[in-house]
Amino acid sequence: MNDVIVETRYGKVRGSAGEGVNTFKGIPYAAAPFGANRFLPPQKAEPWSGVRDALAYGQKAPQVAFPLSKLIPEFTVPGEDCLNLNIWSPGLESARQPVMVWIHGGAFEAGTGAMPAYDGSRFARDGIVCVTINYRLGVDGFLYFGEGDANLGLLDQIAALEWVQENIAAFGGDPDNVTIFGESAGAMSVGTLLSMPRAGGLFHRAIAQSGAAHQAISPAAAQRVGQYLAEKLGVAATREAIAAVPLERLLQAQAKLSADLYKNPDPQRWGEVVLSMLPWQPVIDGDIIPACPIERLAAGAGANVDIMLGTNVDEWRLFLVVTGAIEQITDEALAGAVAAYGLPVEAALASYRAAHPNASAGDLLAAVQSDWFCRIPAIRLADAYAKRNRNTYMYEFAWRSPQFNGLLGACHILEIPFVFDTLGNGTELIWGSNPPQQLADIMHAAWVSFATSGKCGWPQYDLNRRATMLFDTSPEVVYDPRAAERALWEGVR
Repeated sequence: MNDVIVETRYGKVRGSAGEGVNTFKGIPYAAAPFGANRFLPPQKAEPWSGVRDALAYGQKAPQVAFPLSKLIPEFTVPGEDCLNLNIWSPGLESARQPVMVWIHGGAFEAGTGAMPAYDGSRFARDGIVCVTINYRLGVDGFLYFGEGDANLGLLDQIAALEWVQENIAAFGGDPDNVTIFGESAGAMSVGTLLSMPRAGGLFHRAIAQSGAAHQAISPAAAQRVGQYLAEKLGVAATREAIAAVPLERLLQAQAKLSADLYKNPDPQRWGEVVLSMLPWQPVIDGDIIPACPIERLAAGAGANVDIMLGTNVDEWRLFLVVTGAIEQITDEALAGAVAAYGLPVEAALASYRAAHPNASAGDLLAAVQSDWFCRIPAIRLADAYAKRNRNTYMYEFAWRSPQFNGLLGACHILEIPFVFDTLGNGTELIWGSNPPQQLADIMHAAWVSFATSGKCGWPQYDLNRRATMLFDTSPEVVYDPRAAERALWEGVR
């Protein structure tokens, strides 16, 4: 490996070059959001003199331990200087190469852009400047008491995109051809950014994997969560009081709050948060997020952006299988969940049972939750875009993991290393020892094609045929998959 130096607007950075890829890690795109910057919008990074090493991943945002963290390895430790990004570029001298900016998932409470599956070197190999970012999570990213700036984690994402606009040309990237892409909470972030006035012009294409534009809560719900946190800490429900709490104690209280929600998801106590089980998420504050993202997008916001979006066939099996909960679901619990999601219970259960013969109550709950959390929001977003923008594409990921005795199915997160072409980068616990590289070749090429030209290689989505690329060992285009279940949700979600 050889050293390579690039000059940004804040100073020079030293990366490494080898096998046709230039790699830069841990570059700050904003100042550390602690101390005097606590609970403020992201502040400009301080310029530096000399050459700053960008050879190792930077710190990740302080966060609680994620239930699935043992299954998904990562390289970094949390710390205050967490607003950093990583870049993989095919050529620093080659100007105006397509840029892709990855927004990680993790329920808005966990994650980092430095996970092995997110290694961007294969995108660089194929002519893309790939960027992965960190942003504030949990309390620091989404605490809201009705005053001050809301959605600081999303403002961090905007700050990273502004940094890309200012600096990516020095790394060989084209600031006029930027694609944002993300998974789960990262995909929900993508859907929200599409709707946000402050994000206008910062990107030109968007890919949402297993998330869309429904996930945002009211100010009242956000304030209720903040009040519960303050009660756990024994402090006043103000940002100043929360900021004075030592970080480790604050994270412990955040973890206890989430545990309380999971143990007793009482709608009378938690309100709308009970459906998503996400205490920290984007807030419809009327300013940064003027209205529910899907409503703004249906009204025409962001219509000039090309989009590709999709879901995995068995999304929510990951959470029910890994925890063992899938075997504990009773018929009564299933019916209660279906009712809570607003579906007509008898008709819904009949339709899902017809589509999933011999399924247990847990299997059916996984199918319903997969639709509520991921598939139906993706369809709603695709429907909204297809009315105004022909460059709308849909996919489903259907390859089933052999792990956990084959019970995972095509679960949440399973598509990620296929997209990045990083099978084998510490992914064996979920993906198994021999996932199909040919499928990774096909999916990765589709993402590269979309970022380069806005074309995916299959028919565009429209309301008449609903063309959807089904990614499996033998990929094929299908039309309006599982139409009966889709119809159940009309007027519901």
